[in-house]
Amino acid sequence: MSRKSNDWKKRDGIVFSTSDEFDYNYSESENEQTLPPSQQKLKVLLDKKARAGKQVTLVEGFIGQEEDLKELGKLLKNKCGVGGTTKDGVILIQGEHRDKVLQVLLQAGYGAKKSGG
Repeated sequence: MSRKSNDWKKRDGIVFSTSDEFDYNYSESENEQTLPPSQQKLKVLLDKKARAGKQVTLVEGFIGQEEDLKELGKLLKNKCGVGGTTKDGVILIQGEHRDKVLQVLLQAGYGAKKSGG
């Protein structure tokens, strides 16, 4: 009898199965290829909802792996000289830096445009 992988941390949305034949299909998004910068269509926008009135610059629309998203977020934070974070496919930069972020993205070869506000 072979033991199947039972890593419960990777099983999002499954509670319990009594079937011996059940095999959970792990999400394939972990292996999603990162599109080259020229094929990315990023949106740069300003957001101040649910942030105690503080403004943040958001970069949405990134398609690719989490490591690449974090690397791009690190570059943007560094160029703007501020803090921020990356999660759920969105880069969040503290403060109103839409023009600077757009400039950096375009210089790096990304397809980007300002959106809203």
